Amino acid sequence: MSSTPTELETLHRQLSNKGVEYMMASFSDMHGVSKTKMVPLSHLEQMLAGSELYTGAALDGVPQDVSDEEVSARPDPASCIILPWQPDVAWFASNLWCEGKPFEACSRNILARATQAAADLGLVMNLGMEAEFYVLKDTENGAVTVSDRDTLDKPCYDGYGVLDNLHWLSELVSAMDDLGWDVYSFDHEDGNGQFELDFSYADAMTMADRFVFLRMMSNAIARKHGYFASWMPKPFANRTGSGAHYNMSLASLETGENLFKDDQDPRGCRLSKLGYQFVAGVLRHLPAISAVVSPTVNSYKRLIKQGSMSGSTWAPVFVCYGNNNRTNALRIPLGGGRVELRAADSANNPYLGAAMVLSAGLEGIREDLDPGEPHTENMYNKSPAELQEMGIALLPRTLEEAIDAFEADSFSKTVMGEEMFKSYATFRREEWDAYHNHVSDWERDRYLKFF
Repeated sequence: MSSTPTELETLHRQLSNKGVEYMMASFSDMHGVSKTKMVPLSHLEQMLAGSELYTGAALDGVPQDVSDEEVSARPDPASCIILPWQPDVAWFASNLWCEGKPFEACSRNILARATQAAADLGLVMNLGMEAEFYVLKDTENGAVTVSDRDTLDKPCYDGYGVLDNLHWLSELVSAMDDLGWDVYSFDHEDGNGQFELDFSYADAMTMADRFVFLRMMSNAIARKHGYFASWMPKPFANRTGSGAHYNMSLASLETGENLFKDDQDPRGCRLSKLGYQFVAGVLRHLPAISAVVSPTVNSYKRLIKQGSMSGSTWAPVFVCYGNNNRTNALRIPLGGGRVELRAADSANNPYLGAAMVLSAGLEGIREDLDPGEPHTENMYNKSPAELQEMGIALLPRTLEEAIDAFEADSFSKTVMGEEMFKSYATFRREEWDAYHNHVSDWERDRYLKFF
């Protein structure tokens, strides 16, 4: 990521000509949220060389003691984005360094190690992420939808709902298109106040950068209009949760050819042998992966079969794969050539999630694994006895179960590294314990005068 004097001069001139005065030397914490220091444009060279230091002990998931040397953010010039809502500021995704070398527990470094492992096999991971989130407004009676007409029991694809929100939606979509992200569809989703944005895939690192930035940008633009964007996986018990489905394929590093595509697939999914090997690797480690792509207590209130007013949550609960039907955790869409992980939700850290999934898929390729025949039936209709006979397990039902699976699978430590593995598991277990010890309104309503 080093830059020559000519490249530095060119970047400085481009930013200056566009009115940039300040830069954000940003990196992602364990949650996939940007942390930053602001740097004047005149200090571009120093910033790119790692001048901005951070006390890791002040942050979640940066496993350092207060006495340790600070981590240094080294921005990736290729990731530079000028803030559409504040064009005097430019944002850079950064890799953390410490003691003169890449910091093992940096989210972006973890994904970089996984993408390098793919490159060593002549492969590049392409990733698309479906962005689902709620936009609401605060009132004296709590958070409500922007539109007072957004009240349908089945609001999915509702025209009124999307038109009433078009003032902020169009601003966000235009900003994404101005950045070259190519939004090809957006709609009102199945929850009141819930929306989905679909935009073009990119290599895994670029997509992870964009998803982290999108969460920040959606909040900034919603706030301009007096609203807020919620990326909470399941804000309402009777509405669908917000996924961030991973749409994945592997391409040739040399030619760019999609190596998951096979129109002659005898299983009828239009997926290549390489694609099936990838699927098998992901299935092998999916319970551990769940702790990363479904990372919060709230995530597991999304991963249920029923519980929304429209009748179905559309969320996967089984460790299985299949064709175009949406009841499998891993789905192969109708056109083939890619695999969709439906367990990932809106709160996931895309660097860590992509690293886990890619590493699992590469294991499946190296070991020539096979996932068996695809499931084409509605898996929601299977009884527990039928699932047991088919050898299909449930995904973790709670964050505690997910962390148990994460810690029990040595693969997790291999991908994350020792320090992030410990830090991630410790933080999430403490989060579960805090939730478990909380006395909720549901408990008081049920038990306060029950006995």
